[in-house]
Amino acid sequence: MLMDLSQAKRVVDDALSACHTLIVVGDCSVRYHGRAASKLASGERIIIVKSDGSFLVHQNKGMAAINYQPPKNNRISTELSTNTLIIKAMRRSPKEILEVIFTSVLFAQAFPMRDDSSLKVFGTEKNLADLLMQDLELIEPGLRPLKQESPLQKGMIDIFARDRDGKNVIIELKRRTAGLSSVTQLKRYVDEVDQRIGQETRGILCAPSITPNALKSLEKWGLEFVRLDFEVSNPSAKIKGLQPKQKGMGEFL
Repeated sequence: MLMDLSQAKRVVDDALSACHTLIVVGDCSVRYHGRAASKLASGERIIIVKSDGSFLVHQNKGMAAINYQPPKNNRISTELSTNTLIIKAMRRSPKEILEVIFTSVLFAQAFPMRDDSSLKVFGTEKNLADLLMQDLELIEPGLRPLKQESPLQKGMIDIFARDRDGKNVIIELKRRTAGLSSVTQLKRYVDEVDQRIGQETRGILCAPSITPNALKSLEKWGLEFVRLDFEVSNPSAKIKGLQPKQKGMGEFL
């Protein structure tokens, strides 16, 4: 059932005034003017205006908004004529205007939502590196950590270690199946450290699995692969087979 456009405008205006989250569904066209220009012909779409001023236009497929305005410096207003309701988002810097022109509204509702929690991500490569630093002998006997998150010109080494023969070892962790990009990343790190230190450096890629092409390139470049099973749950992550042990300070030197 269609809403009266004047009623829909009142819902939108009240939501904007109260900084509530707003959802509007209806038949609309979309126009954008700013750093570029675009026009979207008429169709049924979902408009979401969040309490911070984020303005999103969604179609009935796909995850991403087809058009949007970020919250910073964003002013949202409405205009009502006989046949249309316009919801307009304007930014001054950079100057941008996003207009959604509704010819009919199926749904318009505001929600005084509260959500003070920030997203906590478990099982990141940093989390897994933290766990693995407790005992690198899961990968290889005699392997000991030297430094975690060591910066390079084009990236960050997950774990920098040394094997029992005194060779430097770069360990790259991947939570999912390692592809060719993971191998080229590790090779780039190994090459840079080789040049800096002037001695042979080993590279070990740790992941639950690896693609055939990636494994072929890994072997071609003299790099190594170690399969590690990662178990991610809320609120923790685990590396299967890892038995953390207390280390003395001398083991890290």
